[in-house]
Amino acid sequence: VLYLFCAALTEHKILFLSSSYQRLTDACRALLALMFPLKYSFTYVPILPAQLLEVLSTPTPFIIGVHSIFQSETQELLDVVIADLDGGTVNVPECVHISLLPEPLLQQTREALSMVKIRGGIHPTSRGLALTTPVLPSPQDKEIRAVFLRLFAQLLQGYRWCLHIIRIHPEPVIRFHKVR
Repeated sequence: VLYLFCAALTEHKILFLSSSYQRLTDACRALLALMFPLKYSFTYVPILPAQLLEVLSTPTPFIIGVHSIFQSETQELLDVVIADLDGGTVNVPECVHISLLPEPLLQQTREALSMVKIRGGIHPTSRGLALTTPVLPSPQDKEIRAVFLRLFAQLLQGYRWCLHIIRIHPEPVIRFHKVR
């Protein structure tokens, strides 16, 4: 989950494979939900129709779900992070470098997610976290979202020090000061 989260934040191509359309939709929506308060602004297709598989060759970032019967068509994609939801694996190609979270945030987030898995009755060695986006989120879903929201709060703390207010215009303009 952390690899997919970091890949989405760093604008990589992410492909979900599954034999279940519901699982594809849930996984795509869950990844977007974990990015709150940020919004994903690139191509987002939870279920890609077979006629549009050539979209996977686009040079822009995306989050796309594809039925696993088309897995052979995805083998030649060299710059796409592929999450096999049925097998519980994430394949990161050699040419793709995903910047993970800085320490100690990475370790703290891993530990918090492991605690959610244990409290939720999921053994830490199982295939993955059960991320879904039901109408009424389960307590486990709420805990997972809270872990990621806390992560964003820690990552973005002190951002106001980087804001520069320019008051020479009729209305003040706020710019991000990159040097600070």
